[in-house]
Amino acid sequence: MYLTSDQRVAILLHEGIRGDQGKTGLTLLRYTEATVVAVIDKDCAGESLSELTGINCNAPIVDSVSSALAYNPTILAIGIAPPGGRLPEVWWQEVKQGIAAGLSVYNGLHTPMASDPELQELLKPNQQIWDIRQEPRGLGIGKAQARSLSCQRILTVGTDMSVGKMSTSIEFHRAACRKGIKSKFLATGQAGLMIAGDGIPLDAIRVDFAAGAVEQIVMKFGNGYDLLMIEGQGSLIHPGSTATLPLIRGTQPTGLILVHRAGQRHIRHCPDVLIPPLPEVIRLYETVARAGGAFAPVSVVAIALNTGHLRDGEARDAIAQVQDETGLPCTDVVRFGANLLVDAVMGKI
Repeated sequence: MYLTSDQRVAILLHEGIRGDQGKTGLTLLRYTEATVVAVIDKDCAGESLSELTGINCNAPIVDSVSSALAYNPTILAIGIAPPGGRLPEVWWQEVKQGIAAGLSVYNGLHTPMASDPELQELLKPNQQIWDIRQEPRGLGIGKAQARSLSCQRILTVGTDMSVGKMSTSIEFHRAACRKGIKSKFLATGQAGLMIAGDGIPLDAIRVDFAAGAVEQIVMKFGNGYDLLMIEGQGSLIHPGSTATLPLIRGTQPTGLILVHRAGQRHIRHCPDVLIPPLPEVIRLYETVARAGGAFAPVSVVAIALNTGHLRDGEARDAIAQVQDETGLPCTDVVRFGANLLVDAVMGKI
């Protein structure tokens, strides 16, 4: 299940365009194949979406689900992640209005909706609620089976959470496909699953089975493709992150792409946790991936630099500085495309 090109989507994004809780919705705007007919953000209603976000989408910004109904959506996608994983009551009432009006709901929150009796009563036979964060069935522990695959397995890793690992993975995958490489993008988060369908909601999986779940999805597709591009999560540096290690163990990657926000010096919301110099971060990831020789050596083969907060000239200077600092190919894949990284990465492995 995922958003397809024949669907008309309204994205619930209150306080998410200018705020810091709209990552899922903004990612959908940039990458979904579905038609986004309206974006719901009461703080930005009536303003230009493309001017506010830099994303090439001209959907109107409206103040409510009720206003979005005028644009005939079929899907209401929850594009925000408020603290605690549950919508405030006033927004919850808007979801109910959408369901009552005939919309299906794609829910990326930790709080499930499909089992809610109040919402169930509103559903008609042609409607559905998809709770994306559900643990798959039949999981086991990881066994490093992905080492047996002949395909390339590229995993994005980061210096922090929310620096652009998913965008890098999708841009890399799409650039590889354009070059004739038989590539598959595997999502590990809610936005990626809405966009691509294939993957796992990693943060909904019990930690004992996380590496096994990653391994399971990699083994499912590994023999059918020359390249698997796996969406990274979290960071080995972040004090609250448990997602990165299972991804490394489950994918048994053949290469890593390090994603970093230009100029960021410390973990967001943790100013006392400094991000080491990038060469040190590279050594960290390569050392952990190798596990003292238990697994094959794995290299960080490129840097994806997030320069969305910089002007064009500043972005190019930042990229050049990182290339000099690390000796690795580097670009902002959203701003300048991923061809440079695809050529470099596939040529090195």
